[in-house]
Amino acid sequence: MMKNPVKLNLKKGDTVKVMTGNDRGKQGKILFVFPEKNKAIVEGINLVKKHQRAKSQTEQGGIISKESPINLSNLMIVCQSCHAPTRVKRNPDKPGERICARCGAVLANK
Repeated sequence: MMKNPVKLNLKKGDTVKVMTGNDRGKQGKILFVFPEKNKAIVEGINLVKKHQRAKSQTEQGGIISKESPINLSNLMIVCQSCHAPTRVKRNPDKPGERICARCGAVLANK
């Protein structure tokens, strides 16, 4: 049975800051969001080592680093105008509009 979908405050393309974990303090861009798991893949954050087999003669195998999903609760969006991590408010007049809780600027909707 599926849960009711939750309105996410973070979207693909948003610049976010990691608030907890091994990568605390780092910033990156969201590459992909998994709303059903409440996780996201962020560029350069939560890197894991993966052993990859060579798929052909030309492609080499070895140990590669790739991003793994991180929980959305550990991320905060970075406002473009005040350049600080902030919570997201919603505009009651415009349902899709996200607003910075610090400075009141409209966050870019991708």
